[in-house]
Amino acid sequence: MRVAFLGPRGTFAEEALRSSSPTGGAIEEIPYPTVYETVMAVQDGAVDRAVVPIENSLEGSVTATLDALAGEADRVRIAGEVVRPIAHCLAARPGLALDEVRRVISHPQALAQCAGFLRGRLPRADTGTASSTADAVRTAAETAEPWAALGPLLAAELYGCEVLAENVEDRSDNSTRFVWLATEGVQPDAPPTKTSIVFWGFNDESPGALVGVLGELAERQVNLTKIESRPRRVRLGHYMFFADLEGAVDEPRVTEALSALSERVQSLKVLGSYPVLPGGPPR
Repeated sequence: MRVAFLGPRGTFAEEALRSSSPTGGAIEEIPYPTVYETVMAVQDGAVDRAVVPIENSLEGSVTATLDALAGEADRVRIAGEVVRPIAHCLAARPGLALDEVRRVISHPQALAQCAGFLRGRLPRADTGTASSTADAVRTAAETAEPWAALGPLLAAELYGCEVLAENVEDRSDNSTRFVWLATEGVQPDAPPTKTSIVFWGFNDESPGALVGVLGELAERQVNLTKIESRPRRVRLGHYMFFADLEGAVDEPRVTEALSALSERVQSLKVLGSYPVLPGGPPR
């Protein structure tokens, strides 16, 4: 099986892949430079599956993942979910001391997750973004500038960096949800327990319209574990709504709820019905 992940080597996505991958059969791990390209690798048939981040406990959703699944990746579905603890380190090329760091680079989510550390320990350093935490660590390892990077210990080891500080995230319970993606019709590796949907177009300006939509779930005892909105990129005030539900899409109560919901909206897409996978330490 060919599995894409947000690269380069050493990302938290790679750790999630290794900690939750099916035990049977060989897996070829293929890094991609952005979340969008990772998702679209499944859409285009370049890989069989992919692993990407979708939500962090401190900074919320990974919008690049949501937008790709709701938009161009119309043949891609979520096939599994794994939650991983996230511990960041501050890494730099050998010989650079903490008080010499003038710029810290990382993925925008990592910078936000470690904002308190940066304010307290590196108040004079500015920040810069990278496509992933491992890409940031690789850049810090290669540059002659006084730069450091926030990322996984795995990446620091892979790219020959010195670790200037460990566990620099603002909360010790920092964690990220990663999803396994597959093409539509591929069966999950375990019985589904959760369903994700996106919907829009239910007369956004009508008072109580959203309450009526969500009432279709409540009336059938379908528990909503998450809901959030994203702009539809048409006009201001028009949104698409992402929601996670307890239960498999083929359970009668979920099937009925989604059927009733679809009558109230312009578009409803099931992003996947899938199991929550165990995700222990990387193998």
